[in-house]
Amino acid sequence: MNWKFLLTGIGIGGFVLYFSSCSKTSEDKLSGSLNCDTTNVKYSTQIVAILSDNCYECHQGAGIVTSGSNVNLGDYSHLKQYVNQGWVRSAITHDGTVTPMPYQRQQLPDCEIKTILAWINAGAPNN
Repeated sequence: MNWKFLLTGIGIGGFVLYFSSCSKTSEDKLSGSLNCDTTNVKYSTQIVAILSDNCYECHQGAGIVTSGSNVNLGDYSHLKQYVNQGWVRSAITHDGTVTPMPYQRQQLPDCEIKTILAWINAGAPNN
């Protein structure tokens, strides 16, 4: 009788563990470097999406005032100035020359860093 309960408990526990241990999102982040396409990176789609998810909270519109950052990444012309100064590259790669970004958060996933760097290396076009 005890064996039935033990085996049932192990079965249910294994089932729950199996289905809750790894989501598609975390799998994508873990394997991001394997599936990262950095060809033909577009400012209007890929770069803006990354900035929107990670930067605009503090570096666009009212967020600039609230955060006290004084760094506006909210439009292409402002972003391009920081790209040209090397600030964006240094901030996202955490090379130690500027404050690492996103501020007091984990570094961006490798694929997002590679995407931004590919765009910068292509001349940071307004595309």
